[in-house]
Amino acid sequence: MNISSIKTNKNVQNLWKPVLIALVVFVLGYSFWYSGPWLKLCYGLALFLFGMQCIEEGLRNAAGGTLEKLMAKSTSTPAKGLGFGVGATFILQSSTLVSLLTIAFLSTGLITLAGGIAVILGTNLGATSGIWLLALAGQSISLSPVAVPMLVFGILAGFLNAKTKTIGRVLVGIALIFLGIDAIKDGFHALGGQVDLSTIKAGGLTEIAVFSAIGLLLTIVLQSSHATLILTLAALSAGQISVEQGFAIAIGSNVGSSASTAFVGMLGSDRSGQRLALAHLLFNSVTAVLSLLLWLPLTKLVTLLAGWTGMSSLLQLALFHTLFNGLGLAVFWKLQNRLADQLMKWLPEKTESTHFLPEDNRTPVRALYLGSNMLRSGDTALRAVFKEIGHLNAVSLEVICHVLFVPVSKLYEEGWDTERDLPIPPPPLHLDAQAYYESQIKPLYSELLDFTSKIDIEGDDQNQELTTAHMAAFQMVEIVKESKHLQKNLQRYLQEPDSAAARDYIRLRKHLFKTLVLFRQITALPVHSEKWQEQVALLSKHVDSLETFRGRALVKLRNKQISGWETSSLMNDINYARRIGWGVQEIINMSNLDFSHKATVKAAA
Repeated sequence: MNISSIKTNKNVQNLWKPVLIALVVFVLGYSFWYSGPWLKLCYGLALFLFGMQCIEEGLRNAAGGTLEKLMAKSTSTPAKGLGFGVGATFILQSSTLVSLLTIAFLSTGLITLAGGIAVILGTNLGATSGIWLLALAGQSISLSPVAVPMLVFGILAGFLNAKTKTIGRVLVGIALIFLGIDAIKDGFHALGGQVDLSTIKAGGLTEIAVFSAIGLLLTIVLQSSHATLILTLAALSAGQISVEQGFAIAIGSNVGSSASTAFVGMLGSDRSGQRLALAHLLFNSVTAVLSLLLWLPLTKLVTLLAGWTGMSSLLQLALFHTLFNGLGLAVFWKLQNRLADQLMKWLPEKTESTHFLPEDNRTPVRALYLGSNMLRSGDTALRAVFKEIGHLNAVSLEVICHVLFVPVSKLYEEGWDTERDLPIPPPPLHLDAQAYYESQIKPLYSELLDFTSKIDIEGDDQNQELTTAHMAAFQMVEIVKESKHLQKNLQRYLQEPDSAAARDYIRLRKHLFKTLVLFRQITALPVHSEKWQEQVALLSKHVDSLETFRGRALVKLRNKQISGWETSSLMNDINYARRIGWGVQEIINMSNLDFSHKATVKAAA
């Protein structure tokens, strides 16, 4: 796909998006005009969803980088991972958010696949706490008297300092949820005169399947199993559905939440993130199937316990939700490592070409690690940025190989003797440095900058890391720009091997290529290891040796072996080579952070 076709696809997407939005707005507007109770129901749902969003945002801002640090420390054992999943979901009240954060952390290498699976198991169990809270709050008690003053205090807190603003955001979120619950209950009661869901009586397995499908679709559309279940609780309270139908919706909502997570994880993550997204979908799907197979014993158990304790229908739904999630946890707990091994077989690492550049210079290289899911956390976003800079480094080295008329395969050739002369390329040689820069480096760098502009920075440490990332990426782009100046003279003298200055340019080309090889090898080594230090010292000595090139050129000028014009060109190009050497050294000196690329590591291993 070339640049023009990409632009065409984007234009088509930009055309359909406003049309689709306008259609949805028109349909919703007409439905609101047609039915007041339906408007009341949607109003309550909107308040509920926005309240959940406010709580998530407030708690994440209050926690700062605590969540990321806890996740990194809390996945060393399955029990710790499970505990983290339960606790984080209980605090954030969003299993989807915790699942997507876990996928992002796995994609950036902060946790292992087995640790991520344990967290996912914990999120499902932790999500049941929210259903209990909603069931308790959604009974006959009106929450508006508590919500209104809470809303006022939350808004007032937002006008003070940053800390109270965060607390105020949480208070506003809770107040909106309370108001939303009341509005949803009122909407269902009012809607009962127009629509009666209790008339859906398919009977037997068909009825269970129908309401499970309703739960699945509602959760996918609303992107929140909590929202689906509060609607279910309101429908139960209004007598719109039976308890068994509510149970079926709960099963469907569980699968729907993992389907939403899997969709985001599959599109916006690398292989490791995709494996975890699949694990989440598999866990919830298998749990749903087991719940349907054990439908009679599970429902009978809930009915029996409700009879003993006098539970309302709302609390029965919460109990059923806890029981079938606990069932899934019991089945999968001993299978975590086996599941991780199986996922590695189902989704093996992609077989990547050693080269990153396309065969032609018109198809742009796209970012590998900058998925939108990575932006959910400052730490994961920064790790993704440094991995992408490693990718930018690899692409840039290949572009410079084209500038030097060196086959890219030489860059990755095992055991290549850098003291050996490079083969002279056969003519004709084309000036393609600017084309490669415009089609490969500039678009990739632009993607990187766009991504960094969206990162929510938390604290001075992350701000310093982001500054380092910008400096490293900018320096690599500048190195490519410096190399572009070399291509014109290289093209001339490589096609005129018998000319006076040709031998000097052949040596300069070889010197520059060795700089690239050393840089690639250094960035593939563990930072500050003994081998890393040896290679860094070798690179420094190699860059300093350019002084001999300058001295040799002046000697040849005095001996009238080359003209003043040729000497001037050679001196300029030696200076460009020196800047390239200094540039890669400056990037390496930013060694407090890791921006190595996995394929570069693989090639140098």
